[in-house]
Amino acid sequence: MSTNKGIQFRKVTTRTFSVMKQKSEKIAALTAYDFITAMLLDRSGIDLLLVGDSLANVFQGNETTLPVTMDEMIYHTKAVTKGVQRAMVITDLPFMSYQLGVDDAFRNAGRIMKETHSGGVKIEGGERVAESVRKITNAGIPVMGHIGLTPQSIHQFGSYRERGASEEEAFEIFRDAKILEEAGAFCLVLEKIPASLARKITENLKIPTIGIGAGVHCDGQILVTPDMLGLNKEFQPRFVRHYANLEEQIVSAISNYIDDIKKAKFPDESESY
Repeated sequence: MSTNKGIQFRKVTTRTFSVMKQKSEKIAALTAYDFITAMLLDRSGIDLLLVGDSLANVFQGNETTLPVTMDEMIYHTKAVTKGVQRAMVITDLPFMSYQLGVDDAFRNAGRIMKETHSGGVKIEGGERVAESVRKITNAGIPVMGHIGLTPQSIHQFGSYRERGASEEEAFEIFRDAKILEEAGAFCLVLEKIPASLARKITENLKIPTIGIGAGVHCDGQILVTPDMLGLNKEFQPRFVRHYANLEEQIVSAISNYIDDIKKAKFPDESESY
């Protein structure tokens, strides 16, 4: 157990999320890529932390998630899990760690579990990854699915536009959701799909859904932490709500630090030996 403001919490598990769905209790999720951020998020009471391949964008500065490697995902997950006591940690299987086949997916999911203390893995795609999901879950590794807009397929999609707007595509996404549930996924991320479709999927699944740009009717929500903290105000999709303006605060703090150094105001006598 961990302690947060005097309240004791049990470790969050797949069963926790199942019970939360049954009780209509919303799941709060965010991303994390480092020890200090993970520790603060965990202390704040977050339910789920995703070590997302979005680290390729917000940590490495890449335009897509494709360049991030297995070794990098493992490195960042190790840092995150050291800062977490209560939340469940899930790690993205990065691009080309599972697309080559079921055996690769199984092997790489096993690497993450053995080397990082992660609580499970996330995999993008529907029917095409169902056999991988089945083999991974049969080995006792929790799998979170991810359908709708799947960033690893951005070159196939051609843009980051909403998915599931057409009747045909909406049917395929709904079908993928049912297939992933049957394959053993404990939870599904629904990204950038119509709220009405997300609601239909959520109401027809026994497993929880976590939305990002998918409306309020999902069983939970996830955002990229640097986005919701306002660390990059240039990135402002409409599904991101800024809960802070850390970009402005950090720039101001650093400017004050520089000014104090230039004017010989730092360090003062109390800060010297």
